[in-house]
Amino acid sequence: MLMAEMSQKRALVTGAGGFIGHHLVKLLKNKGFWVRGVDVQKPAFEPSRADEFVLADLREPANCRRVVDGVEEVYDLAADMGGMGFISKAECEVLRNNALININMAHTAAEMGVRRYLFSSSVCVYRDMMPGEPQLTEDDAIPANPDNEYGWEKLYAERVAMAYGRRYGMKVRIARFENSYGPEGTWTGGREKAPAAICRKVAEAEDGGTIEVWGNGMAVRNYTYVDDLVEGVYLLMQSNLEGPANIGGDEHVTVGQLVDTVIEVSGKKIRKKYVEGPVGVQSRNFSKARIKSLGWEAKTSLREGIARLYPWIEAQVGAAPEAKSGRRKRR
Repeated sequence: MLMAEMSQKRALVTGAGGFIGHHLVKLLKNKGFWVRGVDVQKPAFEPSRADEFVLADLREPANCRRVVDGVEEVYDLAADMGGMGFISKAECEVLRNNALININMAHTAAEMGVRRYLFSSSVCVYRDMMPGEPQLTEDDAIPANPDNEYGWEKLYAERVAMAYGRRYGMKVRIARFENSYGPEGTWTGGREKAPAAICRKVAEAEDGGTIEVWGNGMAVRNYTYVDDLVEGVYLLMQSNLEGPANIGGDEHVTVGQLVDTVIEVSGKKIRKKYVEGPVGVQSRNFSKARIKSLGWEAKTSLREGIARLYPWIEAQVGAAPEAKSGRRKRR
């Protein structure tokens, strides 16, 4: 190993082939870290920036030991997950696969002397909310009543990480992500989240056409641009802030308003048709006071973020095999 590499802070990012993990690797490299990425697949849209990328299944304890060896910080983002369409159908896979990954990683990191460990949780740990309800703080996740099994597993995994931190003296940070979106994420196939799914539908539609939207458009969400999210993750990991921290902005919109924003950015005239489908909770509204105490703010408005995401997805749609064969008309 070169002396320059030995002097760098060494980090592991699990789930580095996924959307948020891939962006986090890029941020850590820009911060001067030596980074090892691990996932069951490589990033789909561009090569990883990691110094070392390992293809490994973290449900196997031996693989966890192999990738944790020699690092000081672990950012545990590995998860079997997707949008509501996926997690509503794959409950058993989500519970089993994620529990195995998270138990193995917390145990291995603590046992091997990792100094700092960040667990990527989710605002799915919270109960359903009604529009207009006051903000929930991180402590309001207990008593627990998550809307889906993904949230239940995340809440359990938080407890696992904190228990290992107490026993082994490992500094544990818990980041509860809120609806991240941006380029280079899943945009088709069933695991995509709402912003990417809506962008794809609009990009595929003819000007003057109609797209289907699950639910009635009234569910309230806050979407967090990925660059803002990973900056919050980094600040949280380097801080002395113990306990869970919500990471998300304060711009709340309905799903209908999200669709309208995508249509506006596209420049098309598109009609909406609301249909039955998995929607999830009615509303989200969480305090960001803890992460803001570190000087963090979400900087990217939904309009700005969609203006970056939509052209990227439009290009993916145009390059898809169906488009090239003429079965989908390109703009």
